[in-house]
Amino acid sequence: MSTFLLEIVTPERLIYSEQADSLVVRGLEGELGILPGHVPFVTPLQIAPVTIKANGKEQRIAVAGGFVEVRKEKVVILAESAELANEIDIDRARAAKERAETRLSSNRDQYDHRRAELALQKAMNRLKVSGQ
Repeated sequence: MSTFLLEIVTPERLIYSEQADSLVVRGLEGELGILPGHVPFVTPLQIAPVTIKANGKEQRIAVAGGFVEVRKEKVVILAESAELANEIDIDRARAAKERAETRLSSNRDQYDHRRAELALQKAMNRLKVSGQ
C-alpha cells in the first residue's frame, strides 16, 4: 500500500478527496507525519497548514481547527474551515491580519483578546498557504 485516501471536509463542502502519498498536520502536541499504513488515531488540529504529497507534488491547504481521523486505508480531516491556496483572498486575509493586530494592541477584555488571537492565527495561516 503506497497511498491512502485523504478527505478534507468542512461543514459547507468536501474540499479534497484524492489518494495521497503522505500528509503533515499540526495536532495539539505538534506536527504529525502520516504515511500509508499509519496506526489509527484521532486528534484535534491546530490552526495551521496541512501539507499533502501526492504524485510527486506538494500541496498546502489552510485548515482552521477540527480533527484528523487516521484509519487503516483512509484519513479524514473534519475541519471548521479549509481553503485551497488558489481560493484564498489575499487582500481579505491581510485586512483580517491587520484588524486582529490592532485589536491585540488595544486593552480589551480577555474574550476580545482571545478572539483577536484566533483571527490573527487564521489570517497568518491563510497568507502562509497562499505564499504571501
